[in-house]
Amino acid sequence: MSPITKPLFFFIFFLNYISLSTSLSLHFPLTSLPLPPSTTFTTSLLSRKNPSPSSHPYNFRSRFKYSMALTISLPIGTPPQAQQMVLDTGSQLSWIQCHRKKKLPPKTSFDPSLSSSFSTLPCSHPLCKPRIPDFTLPTSCDSNRLCHYSYFYADGTFAEGNLVKERITFSNTEITPPLILGCATESSEDRGILGMNRGRLSFISQAKVSRFSYCIPPKSNRPGFTPTGSFYLGDNPNSHGFKYVSLLTFPESQRMPNLDPLAYTVPMIGIKFGLKKLNISGSVFRPDAGGSGQTMVDSGSEFTHLVDAAYDAVRGEVVRRVGRRLKKGYVYGGTADMCFDGNVAMIQRLIGDLVFEFIRGVEILVPKERVLVNVGGGVHCVGIGRSSMLGAASNIIGNVHQQNLWVEFDVTNRRVGFAKADCSRFL
Repeated sequence: MSPITKPLFFFIFFLNYISLSTSLSLHFPLTSLPLPPSTTFTTSLLSRKNPSPSSHPYNFRSRFKYSMALTISLPIGTPPQAQQMVLDTGSQLSWIQCHRKKKLPPKTSFDPSLSSSFSTLPCSHPLCKPRIPDFTLPTSCDSNRLCHYSYFYADGTFAEGNLVKERITFSNTEITPPLILGCATESSEDRGILGMNRGRLSFISQAKVSRFSYCIPPKSNRPGFTPTGSFYLGDNPNSHGFKYVSLLTFPESQRMPNLDPLAYTVPMIGIKFGLKKLNISGSVFRPDAGGSGQTMVDSGSEFTHLVDAAYDAVRGEVVRRVGRRLKKGYVYGGTADMCFDGNVAMIQRLIGDLVFEFIRGVEILVPKERVLVNVGGGVHCVGIGRSSMLGAASNIIGNVHQQNLWVEFDVTNRRVGFAKADCSRFL
């Protein structure tokens, strides 16, 4: 797999029974440094408040490894088996590795025979029966009459297996109900996916989680070192400093061909370099009548991606400041062409700080020291790509621009919160 994967859509298989055109998902199953089998998880009962009628009081605290993706270890099954999963706010169905052909180390792959809470979904299950005549779910009955699913990626990577039910055992007192997951028996990745979007089959929806948050540390260029971030499921004791923006939500009946209605869509209003606000209409960051232009927060994407009008404005300003130092003819990942191979510190100073603006004065400030991303071979790129090169029409705030921030997804109150932090510490 290339250093950055470029799917035109993330999952072909979406289980919310919306039209094929609205199931476009915009993220990157990115290659990361492998985690040792001994990676552990920690649980902290931070609060035992009475839950609201629509939520459970899960209070799980964990570390995750950050390379180009957020990789967390979760305790799956009974007794629990630690499974490495990519934390992805841009996808719905979660899946784990269930290889039986010794393609993965035994401690990496989930062994269903060792779990008393494991069960499979038969072909007669409603999820294997599409309800919309013009949308066929890529499921089928295998030779054992079990529900089979397939995920395909634009770069040729894939994951397929059976739909199953399994519990996540956070502690002796905090255990999820049986959740529908994918159990991948064939895949080209060595980790699973933890689907965290607003779809009804996401982990968040099935487990009835009210909120979750993470803090992504800065990337490291040290060979063999992968930084560690913090993840909270439930209440976060640091939330007193969070600034929130309300999510843009859309009726289920609203059909927009370019809209992902399950994404965490935020009201972005502009982009600045230092104190200079770029001449970009605020409408560029909000969905139009066809759904183009929505701005989503996606932990599963590394780079931020912008629609053409916004990208052209950003690139124009970068060219104005450091144009003659651009690496000519170089495009990283097929989408990012603001790249350099010269004096990094000087280029950072010339570009300055990058700011993403939201309503109510909420901002994501990317200091000049992190505006450029090391993509290897002595090349550094502004961490922004062009969405249209993905075949998409959305703005995506990737994890590279969520570093040293608390990002909280308050599902119950339909809002996202941000706060500056030193994410290199376990908070």
